[in-house]
Amino acid sequence: MIHAVMVISTQAKPRLLKFYSFQPPEKHQELVRSVFQLLSARPDGVSNFVEVDSIFGPGTKMVYKHLATLYFVFVFDSSENELAMLDLIQVFVETLDRCFKNVCELDIVFNFNKLHTILDEMILGGQVIETSSEQIMKSVEEIARLEKQSSTTSLIPKSISERFSR
Repeated sequence: MIHAVMVISTQAKPRLLKFYSFQPPEKHQELVRSVFQLLSARPDGVSNFVEVDSIFGPGTKMVYKHLATLYFVFVFDSSENELAMLDLIQVFVETLDRCFKNVCELDIVFNFNKLHTILDEMILGGQVIETSSEQIMKSVEEIARLEKQSSTTSLIPKSISERFSR
């Protein structure tokens, strides 16, 4: 099971926090701080897989990818494959690139709703439900289309609105 997905800037600012196992909200900052301290202390060229028993409890592992000014972090237990999680990070980043045309930190800051939508199309309740970037994009585009359509649809019948607009 996936326990958490985090996107943290190199300035230690959380850009996305999604917990699939309960973590008290007052503990979120402490977890981000601990994860960031661990990541920032790791030299380049070492493994992207880290055991994080001391941070998230026994049997938890973390895989991360450092791209530009962001760390993409997935925390999971022994029921998940480490390489599959690394690949899932790649799918997540590829989908963000397709969505934002070369994603950057500002895209994530100003479009956090879309970021959550993409993640929700990939992971549900800590379980991976989709790994195809194309399928995820189709779903996200459909959701955007439906949101746009629902925002332009009036709840008042056209005949009534025409009568009062005169």
